[in-house]
Amino acid sequence: MAKNSTKPLSHPLLLLLILIAHTAMMVLVIFSFGINAEVVKMAVAVLLADVAGSVILQIVQREACTVDTVMLLVIGMSTIYQSCFGGLSFALKHYIFGLAAFLMCQISYAVTRNPYRAERWKPAWYVLFFALVAAILLLTGSRSMWIDLGFITIQPSEFVKPVFVLIAASSIRTQLNKKTFLGIHFVPDNLMLILCTVVIAGLQWWCRDLGSLPTFVAVAGFGFLLRFCYLREKFSVRLIVFLAGCAVVAGVLAWKLAPAYVQERLHSDIWSDMSGTGYQQVKALTAVAEGGWFGKGAGNGTLIRVAASRTDIVFSTICEEWGLFTGMMTVILVLFLPASILTVPPRSYYHSGLAVGVAAVFMVQMTLNIFGSCNVIPFTGVTIPFISQGGSSMLSSGILAGFLKAAQAPVLTDPVLKKKGGA
Repeated sequence: MAKNSTKPLSHPLLLLLILIAHTAMMVLVIFSFGINAEVVKMAVAVLLADVAGSVILQIVQREACTVDTVMLLVIGMSTIYQSCFGGLSFALKHYIFGLAAFLMCQISYAVTRNPYRAERWKPAWYVLFFALVAAILLLTGSRSMWIDLGFITIQPSEFVKPVFVLIAASSIRTQLNKKTFLGIHFVPDNLMLILCTVVIAGLQWWCRDLGSLPTFVAVAGFGFLLRFCYLREKFSVRLIVFLAGCAVVAGVLAWKLAPAYVQERLHSDIWSDMSGTGYQQVKALTAVAEGGWFGKGAGNGTLIRVAASRTDIVFSTICEEWGLFTGMMTVILVLFLPASILTVPPRSYYHSGLAVGVAAVFMVQMTLNIFGSCNVIPFTGVTIPFISQGGSSMLSSGILAGFLKAAQAPVLTDPVLKKKGGA
């Protein structure tokens, strides 16, 4: 684990805090539904995951990690939410995907905790990126983002996000590896990031699903910002002006070439068509207002009857049943995942890039989801990490959380140099 000036909290104390939070939520569920088989199943499953997860982590790592603690807390809360929307039925599938996301977090942590090894594998990340793009084009059918296997649907674009974060992260050593072609100096890694960003934009436009595009643009933007901010970089006024001009041109072109349905969403008034295009957002806003600060009570909401109540407008569904206060606390908890990196700042440039990329994904997605529910912006179809229903989103979020954990607990020994030294 990375050294920190403050004494870390112990595993037992963190487990106690998680158990108290989940028990308090289940007490409120009992007030609404009484004690029955579904409540017992949900309580046993959530509390068992809390205890088992904490015990396993205590065995494999000496110090508690903030990312693990917040993940256990948020996944348990999410399971309780999804089990109570509009009635009580233990959300077994959501619970299983939550556990799988926690496992994916540990796997991605193991893969990326050594920044030298993770960046040395970047050619593999490029191959995986284009393989996922090919899967979307060839296996989804028509212009869709989903692969339907009959018993389950998979959204490959969700798994593109963590791969794109891996591509956007870079190191000083890579940035110093400049090439020259026709008198022009360039960094191959930067050109690949530009290419992947263009491919993503084209793919989103082709599939008529531009909701996730701001997320990818944010990751790429912050990736380039870090590339220009390392200590040895010499800033060029002409380069900055050129990049700013490109951004303006890209924005104008995006506005002009946006599909008709996007233009319609941007200019539509939901209150003038409450039974048509504005139906979901009107219902979402009404649900938040009716829920007030403390909600109608678990299972007493009506927004569950509206499509996407568990995904696109899940924030409003939580606010209706549990209250705006609980909804805001849930948002803060999820945002605490990327913010937790501030407790143990990354000690490598590559891990800083990973952490910034993950923060961009989480913050942009939550902004789009919540602002869409509140009619600040049109609906985009993106999810709230770990809270919205959806296995692909849950697993992808788990992988991203593993990157944050890797930045908090890195291994900073270059395996290649160590092997040469030992030889």
